[in-house]
Order: sequence, then structure tokens, then C-alpha cells
Amino acid sequence: MLDKYIGDKKFYKNFMLIAIPIMIQNLISNFVNMLDNIMVGQVGTAQMSGVSVVNQVLLVMNMCIFGATSGAGIFTAQFAGARNYEGVRHTVRFKILVCLLICFAGITIYASYGRELIMLFLKGEGSAQEAEQYLSYGLKYLAVMLWGIIPFALSNVYFSTLRENEQTVVPMVAGIIAVLTNLCFNYILIFGKFGAPAMGVEGAALATVISRFVELFIAAGWTHAHAKQMPFVKGLYSSFRIPMSLVKSMMVKGMPLVLNEGFWSGGMAMLNQCYSLRGLSVVAAINISTTISNLLNCSVIALGNAVGIITGQKLGSGAGEEEVISSTRKLCAFAVAFSLFFAALDIALSGVFPHIYNTSLEVRILASDFIRIFAIFMPFIAFTNAAYFTLRSGGKTMVTFLFDSCFVCCVSVPVAYVLSRF
Repeated sequence: MLDKYIGDKKFYKNFMLIAIPIMIQNLISNFVNMLDNIMVGQVGTAQMSGVSVVNQVLLVMNMCIFGATSGAGIFTAQFAGARNYEGVRHTVRFKILVCLLICFAGITIYASYGRELIMLFLKGEGSAQEAEQYLSYGLKYLAVMLWGIIPFALSNVYFSTLRENEQTVVPMVAGIIAVLTNLCFNYILIFGKFGAPAMGVEGAALATVISRFVELFIAAGWTHAHAKQMPFVKGLYSSFRIPMSLVKSMMVKGMPLVLNEGFWSGGMAMLNQCYSLRGLSVVAAINISTTISNLLNCSVIALGNAVGIITGQKLGSGAGEEEVISSTRKLCAFAVAFSLFFAALDIALSGVFPHIYNTSLEVRILASDFIRIFAIFMPFIAFTNAAYFTLRSGGKTMVTFLFDSCFVCCVSVPVAYVLSRF
């Protein structure tokens, strides 16, 4: 039993060499997001909630971009494992084109219907004056954030491709520099330090946009400056020709991922919209609870990413089926065991973290309850996340589509809809 679920030191060393840089990048990114959230929360509950609602709306497009890069990334990892750099080049071009298409569609929708989308989350109990304040801050934040969508998408293209070519350190370093940039500009622009104007939520958005351009500059700059290590960049932009047979394969395997991420994030937005009907205080409480829970959950997500990369590389290198299955089983077991520590930490912080915010007692009590509920389910999230990336790396994207976004949209959302309204 132990041999079946536990590997040797070499096995975990190889795994953590890939997982730790992703984990550190995610951890630092989420930590700075948490500080960003706290800074905005110090200004006021209305500002914090307005930003939170917009981030929920933007999440749908961000997850579609993630799905697009991940779908093509299945082929990128397999081409990289086989040292087929022409194949890698084709997949990168595909990622860029699809991500730009998603960006233009998203910008058009948000610019045209931003007010309507934000108002969907402001229909709960609370005064009309409060709702108007939330809307006003949300629209200001959204107007600035739209400028960071394209650099965010292109950074994701480079980061995903580097990871699939076993280069996880550069995305980590770029992520660290970007989030530190975000943190510094947050402090300066939100509160008006060092002679800068106090811009509040607009300052928070501007800091995020600046950090995304910094991230893209580092990711693209390093990749093209190290063509020997990353041969796929040679002639990458000389042409955007992609073999039609490969396009069809990536569409067949990748489209379920794009749809999955889109429907999943849309489903999560609908869930939060259902929760928000119980009152504007719930909007604030969810924002606080997800901030700390996402920070602690990012390590679990990173492990899932690493599972997918390792499995994809093994499949691309021609490893036997038994070897791949054995490896994945051990990685899933490790992810679940690892999550127990963070679940305990989440529970321990549930009564303390909400008190950092400048908000009401009702919001703090709700936030504490939400944090504890999330912590209880963290081991289940760890397993399903590892299973998701395992299935995806083997091309079983339709299965992941069914148990991930279809479940959220067909079960979770209808139940929340009924409970919140009836």
C-alpha cells in the first residue's frame, strides 16, 4: 500500500523542482493580491466590494485565456518532451491568436456592458446609496483594468510555454518582480504617497496594469534573449502559419478547456451573484474569505499544474502506461496530504484575518464562517484539481468539462439559485 501511494526521494525531488517555482510564484502573487485587497479595504467597505465585484466579472475572461493556453499547452508539453520545436512554435502561435481574440471580445463586452454586469451583484439587501457607491467604485476600477488585459494574456502565453519546456524559474522570477511592482505602486497610488495623488480604487487598478506590462516585458525579453535554451522562439513571428491538421487537433482537444474555464468561471460568478442577493454585507464577506483562502489554496493549485506538466512530458517521451499511472497516483496522494496542512492553517486564521479589514462586525462573522467552510473542503479540492490536470494532460478534456464546469452550472448554480431566492 505504501509503495503504491508513496514514492522515493528522487521522485519527490523531481516533482518539487517543477512544483516549487510555480508554488512560489502563485504564493507571492496571491500574497500581494491579499495586501492589495487589504489596502483597498482600509479605504472602505464600498471600495473593497466594488473592486471585488469587478474582479469576479474579469475572472470569466481571465479563465478563458487560461483555458486557451492550457488547451494548446497539452500539445506544447508533448512536443517539448519529443524535442519537436517546430511543433512547439505552432502551438505558441495558436495560443497568441486565440488569446488575442478572447481579449478583444472581452474588452468589447466589458466596455459596453460593464455597468449592467456590476449591477447584477448589487441587488441584495442594503440601501440604494450603498449600491450606488459600490457601482461607482467598480466602474472606475474596471475602466483602468481594461488596459491590462492584453499584456496579461500575452504573459500567460509565454509563462505556460516556458513551464511546458521545463523552465519554471523565469515565470517565478517575473511573477515576483511583477507583484512587488504592484505592491509598491499600490501603496503609492492608493494612499497618495511620495507626492502622488491619492487615487483609491483607480490607483489599485493602475498599479495592477503597470505590473502586467512589467511581467510581459520580463517574460518575452528573457525568452527571446535565450534562443539556445528555447529554440522554439527562432522564427516564431516570421509567420503565423499553423498546419490545419494541428489546428483541428488543438481545437478538438482545447475547445472543451476554453469552454470549461469559461463556463466554470461564469458559474462561479453566478454563484457569487446568488450569494450577493442575501445582502451587500455578503459581497464584502465573500471578498475577505476568498482572499485568504486563495492564498493558502495556491500551493494546492501549483501542485496540480506540476502533475499535469510531469504527466504530459512522460506521455510525450513515450513512457509506459503503468509508469505514468503509478507516478500520477503518488502525485495525487501527495497533493491531498499536502492540503491538510493548509486546511488547518486556514481554520486557525479564520477568526483573526477578517479583523484586519475596516468593516462591520456582521461582515467579519460571515467571513470567518466562509473561511472555515472552505478549509473543510480543501483536501477534496486538492484531489479533484490533481485529477483534473492529470486527465487534461492525457487529452481527456471532455471528461474534465463534464465534471468541472458542467457540474457547477447544472448542479451548484441551480441549487444556489433556489436557496437564495426561495
